[in-house]
Amino acid sequence: MDENFIIAFSLTLFAGLSTGIGSLISFFASKTNTKLLSFSLGLSGGVMLYISFVEMLPEAVEKLTIRYAGNGPWYAITAFFGGMLLSLLIDRLVPEKDNPHEVRFVESMNKEIDKSKLHRMGILTAIAITIHNFPEGIATFVAAYSDLELGIPIALAVAIHNIPEGIAVAVPIYFATGNRRKAMRLSFLSGLAEPLGALLAFVFLMPFLNDAVLGIVFAVVSGIMVFISFDELLPGAQKYGDHHIPTYGVVIGMAIMAFSLLLLS
Repeated sequence: MDENFIIAFSLTLFAGLSTGIGSLISFFASKTNTKLLSFSLGLSGGVMLYISFVEMLPEAVEKLTIRYAGNGPWYAITAFFGGMLLSLLIDRLVPEKDNPHEVRFVESMNKEIDKSKLHRMGILTAIAITIHNFPEGIATFVAAYSDLELGIPIALAVAIHNIPEGIAVAVPIYFATGNRRKAMRLSFLSGLAEPLGALLAFVFLMPFLNDAVLGIVFAVVSGIMVFISFDELLPGAQKYGDHHIPTYGVVIGMAIMAFSLLLLS
């Protein structure tokens, strides 16, 4: 089997199953570590933003310019905003009250007495996260398949971003049912949408992969990651704690990516 496929799929699977880390946190923590989550989300956002604007979008412009000359940058920018629009449309499919990126605190769930409401919240959140994770899985897989230097940090950033999503699924299910296995199972299953997205990308995109297709995909993926950063990661990080903490995370995430890419080049 293609070695690139195995590596890219493994990274996407790792990123997706990181929702399970969130479920473990919800079981063994009596209080949400807001500072750590806030910093981690900021770090993930910094990584995604740096990769999108400094690496993926410029590379998309370059590849499409080689193929389409003066029209190349237009195609790249259109695909970039198309990726944002795709993320926005997926977000609009999910009712605001069931948004999987709404901050959940372990301690507040424990005080909720309406168990049927909690159970419904957990189920709908799991469904919403599953929908959200398809494009993230495609983005992670395609990036890792075409360029491992980009794929590894993207997978790590997506994995960090999936941890609070795992909390959002597991906490209400656990406090509604008292069943840790069920809460963990739903949390893990919601993350499996990412490797499923990877398989779909492999089946439908890889047979046609060339510089033009890769340029479009890179532009779309960078748009998706920018939207995720501004719509999910950074607002979530602000809600979890002091606004300085996620800012430090963003700066450190960007710095890590900048120096890592310089060292690997």
